[in-house]
Amino acid sequence: MAHGPNYKVKYRRRREGKTNYYKRYTYVINNATRLVVRITNKYIIAQIVKFNPKGDVVIAAAHSIELAKKFGWKGDTNNTPAAYLTGYLLGVRALKAGIKEAVTDIGLFVPVKGGRIFTVIKGTIDAGLQVPVGEIGVSEDRIKGLHIATYAQKLESENPELFKRLFSKYLERGLHPKDLPSHFQEVLNKIKSGGA
Repeated sequence: MAHGPNYKVKYRRRREGKTNYYKRYTYVINNATRLVVRITNKYIIAQIVKFNPKGDVVIAAAHSIELAKKFGWKGDTNNTPAAYLTGYLLGVRALKAGIKEAVTDIGLFVPVKGGRIFTVIKGTIDAGLQVPVGEIGVSEDRIKGLHIATYAQKLESENPELFKRLFSKYLERGLHPKDLPSHFQEVLNKIKSGGA
């Protein structure tokens, strides 16, 4: 490990890979309302956050587990359709809280065109929130889960055992993967009809 008079230890949250202090500094200086998106192995978390010297204040939040608990979502809680629905739910809640625009804060994630982070952002934009962002690159078919449904149908006819193993959670919850696009639309309509 380096040592000497010029060596400076980085802040703990930077060493742990949790905070990019340069980006954080620019958000604080600009007094920006942030759309914070975080993806874990199981869930997608989206929040509207404002800076406060005593600590950030969360104005609106949406968690992908809410899709299952409140809206009857039977798909995975961290796939592309769930990302869009979580973003849409956050957008609806942000507008109700009086927030009309926000800038994206993706933390230390590497932005990948068409990724789940951009799917969350698209969901908030479609809900009516203004988020300055360039090319998102997310197709409507992927948002609706058509790619999952197509793959499941193909796999079911070619290798039923693998199909049952890969989609066991879907089947346990009572959803055949080929019905995912229609189920997605059903949950989206529940969110739109004021279920937030």
